[in-house]
Amino acid sequence: MPPVLKHLFHFLDVQDPMQRYMPRFHVYCCMGKKVIGLLGSPLSDGNTAKLLEWALKGAEDAGCMVEKIEVASLDFQGCMEMMFCRDHETCIMDDDMQQIYPKFRELDGLIIATPVMTMGIPGKLKSLIDRFQVFFMAKYMRNKSLIPVERKAERKGLFIGISGMKIPEVFIGAKFTVEAFFDILDCQYFGELLINDMDTIRDITKRADLLEAAYQKGYALGKLLTG
Repeated sequence: MPPVLKHLFHFLDVQDPMQRYMPRFHVYCCMGKKVIGLLGSPLSDGNTAKLLEWALKGAEDAGCMVEKIEVASLDFQGCMEMMFCRDHETCIMDDDMQQIYPKFRELDGLIIATPVMTMGIPGKLKSLIDRFQVFFMAKYMRNKSLIPVERKAERKGLFIGISGMKIPEVFIGAKFTVEAFFDILDCQYFGELLINDMDTIRDITKRADLLEAAYQKGYALGKLLTG
């Protein structure tokens, strides 16, 4: 019997009101929508991280369960094109990506937050995205996506990007990569928050309007997922 049903039947049997509350809460958590925030910046407490935190708070306030994953803290190698994933639902390399793949199959919403570096995204974030050949091969080579058909329309993605420079089209490269990643994951591009001129702004905490914008984007994503 699935764990959720076990807790539900236990809830129906117990008489004490306080004991009833705990299993009901557990059922709610198991059935909630899950949003993952992927931090591409190497700075765990930098401007990008702060924007992501506000966006995740918005999604949480909208009723979602949230989890932040810091790419810089993960131990993995870039794709070596061993092609094991052409015929298998995982990668042959045994590293932290083995813990990441199930999370990305199960998520309902994904928020990618990253600075622009050399007109693209940071190298380690790009290496992580490249390791999702596991999803690419399943979807495009075997025509059997790792995401069930009934869930594809429900999965949404939000892109938060910052750039030090204030020049036209500074986000083009990063956005192309993020859009391609969302497509591989069967995660529809829901929206974006792109902030340039950070070399002038420097400290995002002094711009309450931008933090609020991140919160509102995350809240809108969460409300869309929770209905």
